[in-house]
Amino acid sequence: MLLSDKDIKDYIKKHRIKITPKPDFKTQLGSCSIDLRLSNIFKVFEQNRTPYIDVRQNLSNYCITRDVKIKKDEPFIMHPGIFVLAQTVESIELPDDIVARLEGRSSLGRLGIVVHSTAALFDAGFKGKPTLELGNLGKLPVGLYQNMRICALTFEQLSSKAEVPYYKKRSAKYLGKEAFSESKIGEEKQYARKI
Repeated sequence: MLLSDKDIKDYIKKHRIKITPKPDFKTQLGSCSIDLRLSNIFKVFEQNRTPYIDVRQNLSNYCITRDVKIKKDEPFIMHPGIFVLAQTVESIELPDDIVARLEGRSSLGRLGIVVHSTAALFDAGFKGKPTLELGNLGKLPVGLYQNMRICALTFEQLSSKAEVPYYKKRSAKYLGKEAFSESKIGEEKQYARKI
């Protein structure tokens, strides 16, 4: 069951759902979602340094991205066909019986901007800053700005508490990260060998 605006507010006030810094309900709360804002750091892929990405390798050994930091009121230009990683200003912390879904904002979608490729679900027990998989599917470049509302989170109540919430998973590669990272898919192979 999706949480309503009333329930989202109540859960945040009672610290069942933690969002830091605390959102401005007047501008960020929708009827069944809460908007999150764009941070000022982007991970841009360096296609001239790596011939291809081998998903069987530990990608932390490669320089596949570089950080680009924008200043206040400076746009980050999303050219058509570009794909970058970014993150939200806000950190979230979910209890063991609530999941969150990352949704795009229709105002940006109508310009061709998508905020996730596949990583839309945040498991019960997730703690950290949501990573955005930004792409421009449109025909024109679009300027994005620090602190703009970039995405929305919806929340769903699980039928019971998760037996193994995200923070207890051995495979929780992105838990509690304030600084976001590239894909850690290469760690899956190493993890599988330990079983």
